[in-house]
Amino acid sequence: MAKRKKTEDAIDLHGVRHKEALEWVKDELHFRADQGSFSLTIITGNSSVLQKRIFEEILEGTVYNYYIPSWNLGQIIVEHMEL
Repeated sequence: MAKRKKTEDAIDLHGVRHKEALEWVKDELHFRADQGSFSLTIITGNSSVLQKRIFEEILEGTVYNYYIPSWNLGQIIVEHMEL
């Protein structure tokens, strides 16, 4: 099993199986939402399949803003602003 890497504003999913990666992303987003506003970079590498699953299974239909930046197609940036 790959070792998960986490920094304050990013999680690195390189080498993590999709099922575990999806659970980790869900948990991290719920934790951060409980803390208030946040910006989180999810590093997926070249896995367009994992990116699609994160979009469809986790992010679509939520209050989060998210996008793949043009300068790095191997990551997803998720932002949430509480007013």
